[in-house]
Amino acid sequence: MKCFALAGSLLLLAAASPAAADDESGRIRVIGRASQEVAPDFASVEIGVESRGATPAAALDAASQAAKGIVATAKEMGVAEADIGTSAVTLQPRIKNVRLPDGTMGEREDGYTASNRVRVRLAEMGRLGDLMRRTLDSGANRIQGISFGLRDPAAADAAVQVAAVKDAKAQAERIAEATGVKLGSVIAIDSPPRTESPRPMPYGLAMKAAAPRGRTAVPVVAGSIETSAEVDAVFAIGR
Repeated sequence: MKCFALAGSLLLLAAASPAAADDESGRIRVIGRASQEVAPDFASVEIGVESRGATPAAALDAASQAAKGIVATAKEMGVAEADIGTSAVTLQPRIKNVRLPDGTMGEREDGYTASNRVRVRLAEMGRLGDLMRRTLDSGANRIQGISFGLRDPAAADAAVQVAAVKDAKAQAERIAEATGVKLGSVIAIDSPPRTESPRPMPYGLAMKAAAPRGRTAVPVVAGSIETSAEVDAVFAIGR
């Protein structure tokens, strides 16, 4: 579902008349704004495992084996290989505090910790909760970085920019009519970079994966993507 919230604020180029300018008389300048909310079409989550081992190889092998299980689970759920990728692999020694023979405290190595994180992008967002729950059964013990997005954000940007231009033109037409002049052609349009941010969806649109018997479902709310645009437009006054 798409909805445009149009709002505009106008800047007049002179104080003497609503549509007159000092040394640029015969111009109308307005700020056109628009915003649009669309439902995301994919979910992204980072699932990983942290393992411990007495040696670097033991820790890394354990993490690698669990990561293979995460990838296999995602593929079993129909996720394409292009939507599965390793996001990080780490290996570091573990340090613990110990009391030394002389009574002072010191540090000593206590094995190694390895982690392997996999980023999975899921088009069927209603299955995100099930994906997270099933990967825990395959060895995952870390879930983070859940996000939602659009595969074609440029299309949303283009639509909201067009709406902002239309808002600017509508404002200029109202000013021209109010001041008894004719609106001419556009002289210049400046469009700053657009912004977008996630917004929670209404409760009724929240997605909840069905949990297999004996498991607790992981509730997931996709939210919506809000994109906004603003244009600074200058129109001539017709003769």
